Amino acid sequence: MAFGSFGQAGAFTRPNAEINTTPLVDVMLVLLVIFIITAPLFTHAVKLDLPRASARPDPLPPSAVNLSIDAAGALYWDNAPLPDAELPGRLTAAAAATPAPELHLRADRDTRYERVAEVMAAAQRSGLGRIGFITEPPRP
Repeated sequence: MAFGSFGQAGAFTRPNAEINTTPLVDVMLVLLVIFIITAPLFTHAVKLDLPRASARPDPLPPSAVNLSIDAAGALYWDNAPLPDAELPGRLTAAAAATPAPELHLRADRDTRYERVAEVMAAAQRSGLGRIGFITEPPRP
């Protein structure tokens, strides 16, 4: 492995094309020593006596009311047509149930936001506090 020559000043010299791996080996050995020293610290855990939980799952999840609004603004209660005059009464009756059901609101893409806001306000006035918006996932 020749790194240079001490020949004449005008002599033709070619550059060295060999890769010097000594710095790479030095860095890898330093990293290896650091990981050997710090590895036991990663497995150290604090021993705790954690409390036991005795929570039971809810026997029945709250029911859901499906309220749909088509592009023309017509309402559908669980896929059955619903006149606008009956909406407050149905929402109040649903809110009186124990536990209070969730309102799943489905609206057509072309439905005016004003109509959706009216239905949400009516649900809030009747006491339904949990409203979920049902959408379709994007198609690939």
